[in-house]
Amino acid sequence: MKSRWYVIYTKSRNEKKVEEKLNRLGIEAYCPVKTEIRVWSDRKKKVFVPLLPSMVLVRLLDSERNSVFEVPGVVRYMFWNGEPVVVREDEVAVLKEVEQSKDMTLESVEVLKPGAHVEMSEFGFDAQYGEVRHVSGSQCWVVLKKLGFVVKLQLQ
Repeated sequence: MKSRWYVIYTKSRNEKKVEEKLNRLGIEAYCPVKTEIRVWSDRKKKVFVPLLPSMVLVRLLDSERNSVFEVPGVVRYMFWNGEPVVVREDEVAVLKEVEQSKDMTLESVEVLKPGAHVEMSEFGFDAQYGEVRHVSGSQCWVVLKKLGFVVKLQLQ
């Protein structure tokens, strides 16, 4: 039987710890992160923030799914229509590419209002179009219904 990528929920702010502990147990885990500059009154610091808050991807056989609960901080699996969510290998590859890319940004935005459709194939997603759900300042949430994802885009 082939291993598949599943999504697990973690306790808030435990994503990296859970990923590290799962990997130490021999379970392939992946928590995509982005780099942000946080500013305090006395300093600036580069921090790594999870792309998928409170979520970690794990790759394992279906029969091994319960082994993740040996790690403190794991809450439950993500389910869709009564089945655990399975993430395709190419979707994980896109997340890894986005994480490593320094220059993956939108080139231009004309009108971005809730309900508008955005071409997503250029970002590596199979879904041809995503629907803009919410726009706030320089951020935009796009729903990819066919994939079951909400993607947060940073507008520049």
